Amino acid sequence: ARTLLFRCDVADDAGVREMLKAVEAEFGGLNGLVNNAGTTTNVRPKDFDAMTAEEWDRVFAVNVRGLFQVTRAAVPMLRASGGSIVNTASIVGLRPGPQPLPYAASKAAVVSLTKLLALNLAPEIRVNAVAPGWMEGDWMMRMLGDRYEDLMARRAKATPLRRNVTADDVAEVIVNLLTSNRMVTGEIVVVDGGYAATT
Repeated sequence: ARTLLFRCDVADDAGVREMLKAVEAEFGGLNGLVNNAGTTTNVRPKDFDAMTAEEWDRVFAVNVRGLFQVTRAAVPMLRASGGSIVNTASIVGLRPGPQPLPYAASKAAVVSLTKLLALNLAPEIRVNAVAPGWMEGDWMMRMLGDRYEDLMARRAKATPLRRNVTADDVAEVIVNLLTSNRMVTGEIVVVDGGYAATT
């Protein structure tokens, strides 16, 4: 399968239309869409005074509005192909955690939006989401700083499968949801080695 990768910090309608035109010109249509948007803030969850409306809106613009705008623009091509959508949520969109408030709330919005889109785009388009847990890599390194190695090792030890999630683990589930599971829609697949299910 060929892919075309676009990256936008905040999607605007003109940029989205341009992106979808490039997809149609390159591939002649669209079979699958992965909305893999995610940004956060450095404002701590309990620091309400530091959390401005502008900062809150910035996170939601990327994590929720961008997802909606790209999906809306892609719907005609996905309907024509009987395609599928997979959104990237997060475990903190399903259960409370020590994440910045706008990030956690925006990922909860992605969970809800996934279910709403599954209802409203059926039967032509399936819509699901993945909700990764603690994932190895740059994001968690930035979030945990000097505590990264220690905290990741502790989390792996407390996880039934005894390791943390990798990007490959998440990609495997995304590809599976896009290309298989023809009777699965509106689902949020947790990818965390069983941690959330057992704690």
